[in-house]
Amino acid sequence: METQVESVNLAEEMCLRVAEAAGFGEDECYRIGMSVREGVINAFHYGNQERPDKKIYLAVDLTQDKMTIHVVDEGRGFNLRDVPDPLAEENLLSTSGRGIFLMRAFMDEFDVVPGRTGGAEIIMSKKLPGGGSPSPNGQGGGGGQSAARRQRS
Repeated sequence: METQVESVNLAEEMCLRVAEAAGFGEDECYRIGMSVREGVINAFHYGNQERPDKKIYLAVDLTQDKMTIHVVDEGRGFNLRDVPDPLAEENLLSTSGRGIFLMRAFMDEFDVVPGRTGGAEIIMSKKLPGGGSPSPNGQGGGGGQSAARRQRS
């Protein structure tokens, strides 16, 4: 994706379509969408420093158990341990620093590793509802989940 503000909405929309097809409910889709927004905003602003010559990479892996989202920038990377705690008293009034906190809170798994492009790679995942497989043929609405649950009963 291009390093531009419009990529934030594009990434969120793409991931929400996958999440809905996988059977996630409205609340979980909201959490996934917010996490993707925060990850792409961080890649845009902090990673690529809003430079249009750099790219943001987004990948979604859907397995039997979970949906995993990868957001990679072409920046300098960072160490997750160096990010200030937004709940620390000295940071409570800060206007930034809450994105990683939100991604950690909203997703089941969250990590940052060095990206293949030299920047940072955010890896975050959410367990599929009911621990079942994604709905067949990419059809949303959770119909595939209900069928899968009935088959196990």
